[in-house]
Amino acid sequence: MTLIIKGSGLTIEDVVKVARHNEKVELHPDAIQRIHACRAMLERKIEAGEIMYGVNTGIGEFSEVVLTDDQVKDFQKYLIYNHAAGIGDPMPLEYVRGAMLGRINVHAHGNSGSRLEITQTLVDMLNKGVTPFVCQKGSVGACGDLAPMSQIALLMMGEGKAYFEGELLEGKEALKRAGIPIPGLKARDGLATINGSNVLTAMSAIFLYDANNWLKQAEIATAMSLEALKANMKPYLPRLHEVRGFAGAVRSAAAIRKMVEGGDLVEGRVKCKVQDAYSMRSTPQVIGSAHDALKYARSQVEIELNGVGDNPIFFPEENIQLSGANFQGSPVAVPMDMAGYVITMVSVLSERRMNRLNNPALSVGLPAFLTKGAGMFSGLMLSQYTADMQIVEQRILSAPACIQSIPAAADQEDFVSMGMNTAIKNFQILDNAYGILGIELMAAAQALDFREYSFGKGVTKAKEVIRKHVEFLDIDRPLYNDHNTMKQLVKSCEILNTVENTIGSLE
Repeated sequence: MTLIIKGSGLTIEDVVKVARHNEKVELHPDAIQRIHACRAMLERKIEAGEIMYGVNTGIGEFSEVVLTDDQVKDFQKYLIYNHAAGIGDPMPLEYVRGAMLGRINVHAHGNSGSRLEITQTLVDMLNKGVTPFVCQKGSVGACGDLAPMSQIALLMMGEGKAYFEGELLEGKEALKRAGIPIPGLKARDGLATINGSNVLTAMSAIFLYDANNWLKQAEIATAMSLEALKANMKPYLPRLHEVRGFAGAVRSAAAIRKMVEGGDLVEGRVKCKVQDAYSMRSTPQVIGSAHDALKYARSQVEIELNGVGDNPIFFPEENIQLSGANFQGSPVAVPMDMAGYVITMVSVLSERRMNRLNNPALSVGLPAFLTKGAGMFSGLMLSQYTADMQIVEQRILSAPACIQSIPAAADQEDFVSMGMNTAIKNFQILDNAYGILGIELMAAAQALDFREYSFGKGVTKAKEVIRKHVEFLDIDRPLYNDHNTMKQLVKSCEILNTVENTIGSLE
């Protein structure tokens, strides 16, 4: 399939399809017409000598410096050189591809003023697999993600570096091998390529997609642990959550209930307590609040994906240009800080259930640390240590980045979003979350092997998948292999996909 880019309707799923799965893209004819119309207006204004920020003036603190006609020609080149100032490891290719897609969608509105050749080059690079080499760090999330986007813009001059067919090449060579002409940079083209928060937005879109899948697996792990701990399943009845009214809690309770359907526990054939601990019976409220947070974050990210994040912004119908701050990353950074820390919150809940599975005082008859040879063997005692270490790291990373502004550019840019810090740390939080949840799933499978009643269809299927990858811990063995296997299993979504193929969607 080919994704038609028209400046609207772009979803986080579309970003994942293009960025991760290499779906092709194409500009809608109306978008092409809008780009041409905007460029024509810009060129008329340049001919008339109208002063326009970033076109015939410097930028930032130099915005009051008016450039000569000769300087305008070279300004875009030096702008990109100066801003290609990142540092650190290469950014994953899917982040870069997602940012390119977002920038194309901005241009499709016809408010950016760049030539069609610039936008079309981005399209061709996506379709032919030319992905710029971009350093992970350097953006402060305002004035756009200038440093990483400038490394993308270097390709417009045949400079920089890019990956093509598995090789890292000089930019000119990558474009040549792919058969993509070098468009060069004329007035406005460089700034129009870089002046939006497209990298942090693309990263946020990918994170939200993955985080939603992780939360569904957190509900799978919950159901497994609840069955192993002989939980009272009445706290998961829909009426209880509907009467309060939070959509996320209704969704979460339904998913957990769906997992245990058909098992002895939910059918009342296993004796249970009147009330369980909070880490068990309040799970729908906790995971539900995370669902609601991600839903809000998604709404903000998709607004940004489909909006005009640029400066200045041109309005051909009125023949005007307006300079403002539509590059500012705060509208995305604020909800994404929340999106990160709710993953930490649900991870804490996961560890607390794993603790109950391990602790003989809390596990309703399960052997201490889930081993038959207590004393000689320590079972899953150390697995909890591993989970705890990762949670502490998540907690450190959960401090909001959006309040951490440091002024730059001689105080012209005296408040910035630090949204790139948010995007980077969110993936670190999620990486730990895969490991923490993997440990609960492993412990829950171990616990279920000690029980002699029937489990729900979804729980049974999840346990079957885990046992394909990690054996029952009969006697102690080094656990790092199991931990890493479970982490990758959660990340791969194999458990989730198998369960949903068996019992239907958990959404």
